[in-house]
Amino acid sequence: MAEADRQHPLPSPDLLAELIEGTSLCVFLTGSYEQGMPLLWVNEAFAQKTGVTAGASAPPTALGRASIGPLERVLADPAEGMLAVPALVAGEGGTFTLQCLRADGTTYWSHVTFTPRRDASGATTHFFGVSVDVSAYVDERSAQLQTLAVERRQRADLDLIAQTTELLGDLEYPHALRDIAELLRSVVPWAAFYLNDDGLLYAEGIDMAAPPGGRGRRHARYVDGSEPEPVDETLPAAGLESIDAVQDLLDGLVDGPVLVRLDVAYPPYSASGWLRRDLVRRVLEETGVRPGSVVVHAVGGRRQVLGLLVTWNGDQAGAQGAAGEALGEPDDIRTVVEVVARRAGTAIDNARLYAREHHLAEALQRAMLPEQADVTGLDVWTYYAPNAEHAQVGGDWYDVLDIDGSTVGLVIGDVVGHDVEAAAAMGQLRSVVRSYAYELTTPGVVLDRVDTLVQGMRIPRSASLVYATLRRRTDETSDVPGEVRADESWDMEYTRAGHLPPLLLRDGEVRQLASSGGSLVGFGFTERRTAHEVLFPGDVLLFYTDGLIERRDRSLKTGLDALVETSARITARDAAGVGEELLSRLADAPEDDVAIVVVRLPDPVADASTPALSPRSRRWVLPSEPASIARARHAVVRSCQAWGLPESASAELVVSELVANGVLHGWGHIALRLFDTGDGLRIEVEDANPAPPVTTDGHPNRVGGFGMQIVERLADWGWRPAGSGKLVWARLKQPTSSLAVR
Repeated sequence: MAEADRQHPLPSPDLLAELIEGTSLCVFLTGSYEQGMPLLWVNEAFAQKTGVTAGASAPPTALGRASIGPLERVLADPAEGMLAVPALVAGEGGTFTLQCLRADGTTYWSHVTFTPRRDASGATTHFFGVSVDVSAYVDERSAQLQTLAVERRQRADLDLIAQTTELLGDLEYPHALRDIAELLRSVVPWAAFYLNDDGLLYAEGIDMAAPPGGRGRRHARYVDGSEPEPVDETLPAAGLESIDAVQDLLDGLVDGPVLVRLDVAYPPYSASGWLRRDLVRRVLEETGVRPGSVVVHAVGGRRQVLGLLVTWNGDQAGAQGAAGEALGEPDDIRTVVEVVARRAGTAIDNARLYAREHHLAEALQRAMLPEQADVTGLDVWTYYAPNAEHAQVGGDWYDVLDIDGSTVGLVIGDVVGHDVEAAAAMGQLRSVVRSYAYELTTPGVVLDRVDTLVQGMRIPRSASLVYATLRRRTDETSDVPGEVRADESWDMEYTRAGHLPPLLLRDGEVRQLASSGGSLVGFGFTERRTAHEVLFPGDVLLFYTDGLIERRDRSLKTGLDALVETSARITARDAAGVGEELLSRLADAPEDDVAIVVVRLPDPVADASTPALSPRSRRWVLPSEPASIARARHAVVRSCQAWGLPESASAELVVSELVANGVLHGWGHIALRLFDTGDGLRIEVEDANPAPPVTTDGHPNRVGGFGMQIVERLADWGWRPAGSGKLVWARLKQPTSSLAVR
């Protein structure tokens, strides 16, 4: 006998039996699977816990099918015994987690281990089993998994809300609401938005032109005709308590969400009836399932409901129909949908309010911008560009006034601010200055009168401006008294009210016209002064607002010095060219509104020399009036002369037709742009009418209608949408011998 065996003798079989009998673990012994696994022996713990003793028979449900014999009486679900059958049939045994029954009928989770006993031939004759109660572990594990699932669901919900917020940041995207609804379909089978824009309408995006909210009743009319919605006689009528829950939600009479049954008929002219018909069709088309009910959430703005967010939950539960009953929407899903609906409503309301203010301010400002007079004897170019950061709303303005045929008034000003109030103040000041400019002649006197009137008007915004007058100087040595010569000079008088000084460009030198300065408009408590200059052919006057030179990273003085230096290097010999050079060098990224007026006195001798090296592009903004056609013709002729292009006659004809079309058929201001591409002159005309131009064979019984035929003969042309309107372009064809013969 080994030393270890002498010191620690093996326990006797009686001792082992005693220990097994007394253990708190449930222990049992069964026969082989072929014998039906009869329960041969159980210890006291097994019998007390399960109420099953040795010799128990198999339950009736086990007869005639694979089973684990009498042990199935221990299982809460006898079918779970099938998990162990394959291993027991093979005589291999194994460990299985099964839900078992206590003697009192309660359940617990147990790890059950089957250990096979084999005879000398290797055949399994018995199974020794041990059952360990693991309920505490399973419950803890289940709680952990449930917590993990909740956290995962919450993260998914937060991610969905974050993606929704990102989409709501760009409501001009035409499918923003559609994409949000598709995101929601990760938590519900189907979702969609309906906006109450003059009645309920299915919405994939936002109509920014719609009012901030509406209480329309378009949904209460039969969409396909004048007759009311027919009542489906095959459907039961809805109860009185839900006769038009959708309309109550739209009118703010209930907070929602509400359940709307789609398997009942609603009265004619009801919002619920309209929505039922539209939803059944859409859900059926997209899912192939006819919905029985939907949950409707209000998409609320600040003051009223803007629309609805509808979710269909697959009619899984709770679709009872009456108000106050279950919605069939779990609390976590309902919370997510409500958050999305609330954020969508706030974003839509803000966007529409912003768009309305933007549109109002832009309309005010564009209406107040001058309809520049075409001044004989002067080359005038004007430019205004609002800073996109300020939503095209500002207080900059300019004016060019043909006062009496020989006198021209020039104004440029800036009202503090970038909102509707600034635009309104600008309009008031413009009207005041205009009225006195036509009445009085001396700029200082005009500004004195403006100060007096503005002080009484209590305009809430301060403003600066420059006002100047230009008068022809007649040649007193001429043989004909009062004769005006083409090379005559001009007298200029000007005064400033807190505005940056105009620049005079002459023979490559730049001088600031800084005389006659004074305080801001309305603060002129001393008499305004008037300065005088004489202008000669070739001179250029530059009026501008601070947006041209002001930057965050430099002082205003540094910006003014840069403007003076840049102006000294200008080579263009037309007002538009001077303006384009300034813009290309100074206004590539303006931080404020920019307004510019360039006035040049033509110089026939210098202008006829070698074309100057200037930007090969020009732009003008013209009012929608017949006089703009002549201005456009003059503009293109001057540009062709400045660039040395020979096709000025064809360009003049094409521009005339395109601008005339814009005046006759468009609306809003007309933008004219010219480009020297190297392969020919490109002309672009933009207006606010989105309808494309059409080539016709003329108008029957009246003159006209051949404009686009002329354009086709002289140029390649096309069009494209631009903003809210269209842009028509034309590139002049190169001259050919055939065209020359014709």
